[in-house]
Amino acid sequence: MAQASSKSWQKIFDDYNIHQYAFEKGPFYISANQIKTACQNFKKTGEKEVRILCTQTKREDRPDIFKEKGLFLLPIRNGLYCIVKGEGYVDVPNINKEVILYKSKLSFDLDTSKVGQSEMQHLDYAYASSLIKTFVNDDSLVLTIRGRKYTEKPFEFFVNKQKIQVTGVQTEVDAGYEGEDKVVLIEAKNIKTDNVIIRQMYYPFMKWKQETNKQIINLFFQKEEDAYSIWQFELENKENYNSVKLKKARKFKIN
Repeated sequence: MAQASSKSWQKIFDDYNIHQYAFEKGPFYISANQIKTACQNFKKTGEKEVRILCTQTKREDRPDIFKEKGLFLLPIRNGLYCIVKGEGYVDVPNINKEVILYKSKLSFDLDTSKVGQSEMQHLDYAYASSLIKTFVNDDSLVLTIRGRKYTEKPFEFFVNKQKIQVTGVQTEVDAGYEGEDKVVLIEAKNIKTDNVIIRQMYYPFMKWKQETNKQIINLFFQKEEDAYSIWQFELENKENYNSVKLKKARKFKIN
C-alpha cells in the first residue's frame, strides 16, 4: 500500500485550519465530503480519492503531517472520520523461535491450493490442513465469517483519555471461524508486515463481541516463502484501544 498523499493531507489541514487544533483535548472530526472538497482539483486518483487517502494500514502509510504530529485516522461512521493523537498501530514482531514442522491432517494433497499466491488461498490451505485448529487448540472450528460486515450496534473506547464513539462502520476479516466456545477472527497478509493499524483487529473484535458470548480470538496470519506465521493478539480491556497485546506467535512449515 502506497503512502497516503502527503500533498493532499497538507491541503486538507490548511483548508480546515487543523494545524492549530489542540489534539490533546480530543479528536478532530472530518467528513468524507470535506476531504473530497479540499482535494477536488488534484488530478491523480491517489491524491483525491477519499478511500485511498483514508487507507493508512501501516505506520509508514500515514501522510507526513500525521507522522510529524503523532496522529492516526479512524472511521467512526459511514462518511465520517476522526484524526486522533496517539499510537494507532501494533507491532508484528519477527518470530525467532524454531520453525515447527506441522503434519497436515489431510489424507490427500491439495493440488488447487498450489495455484496462485493470494493471502486467502494460503489461509484456506492452513485451515484445511487443520493448522488453525491446532494453533488455537479447537477442533470444532468451522468457517462462518468472510469479508465485510457492518457494525449495527454502537460502541465506544478510549485512546489515552480521548473517548471515541463509533456509531456504524464497515469491518472486514479475511476469515472467521466459530467453534463450540470461541470465535477466531483472522487478518491475513501475503507479504512481510512488521506493524498494522490496531483498528483491523479491534473493530471486528467489537463487532462480534456484541453478537456472541463466546470468546473472541484475534489472529494475524502471514505466509513467508514456505512458512506460515501466526500471531495471537488479545484485548486486555475492550474499552482501551491500546490494550491489544501479543499473547503467542509461532512459525510452521506444513508437511
